Amino acid sequence: MTTQKFMGKGQLIDRLSAQVGDRDTAIKLLQDRGQLMADGKTFTAAGEKRNAMTAQERAIDRATTKSGKAKSAYSYDPKTNSATLKKR
Repeated sequence: MTTQKFMGKGQLIDRLSAQVGDRDTAIKLLQDRGQLMADGKTFTAAGEKRNAMTAQERAIDRATTKSGKAKSAYSYDPKTNSATLKKR
Protein backbone atom coordinates (compact mmCIF):
# COMPACT_ATOMS: atom_id res chain seq x y z
CA MET A 1 0.00 0.00 0.00
CA THR A 2 1.40 3.38 -0.92
CA THR A 3 -1.45 5.76 -0.16
CA GLN A 4 -0.55 8.77 1.94
CA LYS A 5 -3.99 10.33 1.96
CA PHE A 6 -6.08 10.83 5.07
CA MET A 7 -3.24 10.57 7.58
CA GLY A 8 -4.80 12.72 10.32
CA LYS A 9 -7.17 12.20 13.18
CA GLY A 10 -10.86 11.75 12.40
CA GLN A 11 -10.23 10.18 9.01
CA LEU A 12 -10.52 6.46 9.79
CA ILE A 13 -13.26 5.69 7.24
CA ASP A 14 -11.65 7.77 4.50
CA ARG A 15 -8.22 6.26 5.16
CA LEU A 16 -9.50 2.68 5.13
CA SER A 17 -11.60 3.42 2.03
CA ALA A 18 -8.47 4.59 0.21
CA GLN A 19 -6.63 1.47 1.32
CA VAL A 20 -9.27 -1.12 0.38
CA GLY A 21 -10.61 0.64 -2.71
CA ASP A 22 -14.13 1.66 -1.73
CA ARG A 23 -16.19 3.05 1.11
CA ASP A 24 -18.67 0.15 1.38
CA THR A 25 -15.88 -2.36 1.96
CA ALA A 26 -14.27 -0.07 4.54
CA ILE A 27 -17.56 0.31 6.40
CA LYS A 28 -18.12 -3.46 6.39
CA LEU A 29 -14.61 -4.06 7.77
CA LEU A 30 -15.11 -1.51 10.54
CA GLN A 31 -18.47 -3.06 11.42
CA ASP A 32 -16.92 -6.54 11.49
CA ARG A 33 -14.20 -5.23 13.83
CA GLY A 34 -16.84 -3.75 16.13
CA GLN A 35 -15.72 -0.19 15.47
CA LEU A 36 -18.77 1.04 13.55
CA MET A 37 -22.48 0.63 14.27
CA ALA A 38 -24.89 -1.05 11.86
CA ASP A 39 -25.95 2.37 10.49
CA GLY A 40 -22.50 2.70 8.92
CA LYS A 41 -22.06 6.20 10.34
CA THR A 42 -21.80 5.97 14.12
CA PHE A 43 -18.59 4.81 15.76
CA THR A 44 -18.62 2.50 18.76
CA ALA A 45 -16.43 3.43 21.73
CA ALA A 46 -13.60 1.36 20.21
CA GLY A 47 -14.17 3.04 16.85
CA GLU A 48 -14.10 6.51 18.40
CA LYS A 49 -10.76 5.64 19.99
CA ARG A 50 -9.30 4.48 16.63
CA ASN A 51 -10.79 7.44 14.76
CA ALA A 52 -9.14 9.83 17.24
CA MET A 53 -5.72 8.43 16.22
CA THR A 54 -3.57 9.40 13.28
CA ALA A 55 -2.46 6.74 10.80
CA GLN A 56 0.91 6.73 12.56
CA GLU A 57 -0.66 6.21 15.98
CA ARG A 58 -2.79 3.33 14.67
CA ALA A 59 0.22 1.61 13.06
CA ILE A 60 2.26 1.90 16.24
CA ASP A 61 -0.72 0.71 18.29
CA ARG A 62 -1.06 -2.38 16.05
CA ALA A 63 2.64 -3.16 16.48
CA THR A 64 2.68 -2.68 20.25
CA THR A 65 -0.47 -4.75 20.69
CA LYS A 66 1.11 -7.58 18.72
CA SER A 67 4.55 -7.44 20.38
CA GLY A 68 3.90 -6.05 23.85
CA LYS A 69 6.81 -3.63 23.42
CA ALA A 70 6.67 0.08 24.27
CA LYS A 71 5.37 2.61 21.73
CA SER A 72 8.68 4.45 21.94
CA ALA A 73 10.43 1.35 20.54
CA TYR A 74 8.83 1.87 17.13
CA SER A 75 9.27 4.16 14.18
CA TYR A 76 6.63 4.76 11.51
CA ASP A 77 6.97 4.53 7.74
CA PRO A 78 4.14 6.43 6.03
CA LYS A 79 4.92 4.82 2.67
CA THR A 80 4.08 1.36 4.01
CA ASN A 81 1.80 2.47 6.85
CA SER A 82 3.71 0.24 9.21
CA ALA A 83 5.66 0.55 12.41
CA THR A 84 8.98 -1.21 12.83
CA LEU A 85 11.32 -1.57 15.77
CA LYS A 86 13.90 1.18 15.92
CA LYS A 87 17.47 0.13 15.44
CA ARG A 88 19.58 0.42 18.54
